[in-house]
Amino acid sequence: MKITALFKEFYESEKAGGLILLFVTIISLALANSPIQSSYIAFWQFDMGGHSITHWINDALMAVFFLLIGLELEREIYKGELSDIKNASFPLIGAMGGFIIPACIFLLFNFGTATQAGAGIPMATDIAFAIGILSLLGNRVPLSLKIFLTALAVIDDLIAIIVIAIFYTKTIIWANLLLSLAVFAALLILNRLKVKNLIPYLLGGVVMWYFMYNSGVHATITGVLLAFAIPFGNGDKKSTSYVLQHFLHKPVAFIILPLFAIANTSIAIGADWQNGLGESNSIGIIAGLILGKPLGIVAFAFTGALIGLCKLPKGLQWKNIVGVGFLGGIGFTMSIFITILAYDDVALINSSKIAIILASITAGLLGFLFLKFTLKPKSKSKKLSEVE
Repeated sequence: MKITALFKEFYESEKAGGLILLFVTIISLALANSPIQSSYIAFWQFDMGGHSITHWINDALMAVFFLLIGLELEREIYKGELSDIKNASFPLIGAMGGFIIPACIFLLFNFGTATQAGAGIPMATDIAFAIGILSLLGNRVPLSLKIFLTALAVIDDLIAIIVIAIFYTKTIIWANLLLSLAVFAALLILNRLKVKNLIPYLLGGVVMWYFMYNSGVHATITGVLLAFAIPFGNGDKKSTSYVLQHFLHKPVAFIILPLFAIANTSIAIGADWQNGLGESNSIGIIAGLILGKPLGIVAFAFTGALIGLCKLPKGLQWKNIVGVGFLGGIGFTMSIFITILAYDDVALINSSKIAIILASITAGLLGFLFLKFTLKPKSKSKKLSEVE
């Protein structure tokens, strides 16, 4: 199996980005609970144009992250793992289980309560963290498993985006939404006219983001829409989509996601922080990520394979899928993102973030240890055969 240069670049940037996320999260939590606690937390809440720095990171910079996810999804659909329905069906069915079962487990503890809106929190998988943990296993990891995890996480993010658009939009200002969609339609026309210059698309994207931001629908959805408006062509290195995706890899992995992690983990942890872990909201998040994710991914994929809807990728065993299922429980970025949309209470948001961090660390460790003891080191000949 050959690995495309852009997939390799995406995987490598996410791998390094995941390790950086872990580092900056530790630093942020340390600073938020140090002697400079007050000034550090206040900095991220500093008002800029009517909104805090954290708000601008979450609503503006994260739109660029979603743009990259959209471009990667587009490439996967046209030329990657998702271009063949037989290949796409396995991670697709696994991803469906990976968001249905965790949400059901969360609702088992929270249905009918004030916290039931958090059902989307344990649905998400953090691509960067998951790939970062997988990369620690080095040449033990077969290429097909890297591709499966990446496809699973990309589909997972798409599902999360749909969930955000449908369930976390409280009030819609239709005039602004229609104006945003009108700009999107204009960009699609430019695409059909084979306009390849990036400038009109990026300018249109800013205008689209402005109207989406003021429509009530979360503005980061703009990133995904813009990705599908940008010309893909034949997907080669000269295509507009390839150029932009190649450019965005490093800024997203090394600037945008670390900033998001730092700003959203500036949490003052009280002396009784562990008491919050016994609340139904935290239990739902932890159980959903640690148990729901692997259970859902494996159960749905296995059932799909059993009835002939999909098949286990060549070179993989079911125990490999179990290991990746645990890595799917690393929610972090998307889980924190959905938490901010689901809740208004600061204390509830902070306790949810702590539950997400602890669950993600646990799921990551379980996945790493499971794969470490079940994957065999790859021979040199096999390793060389995957290099272009």
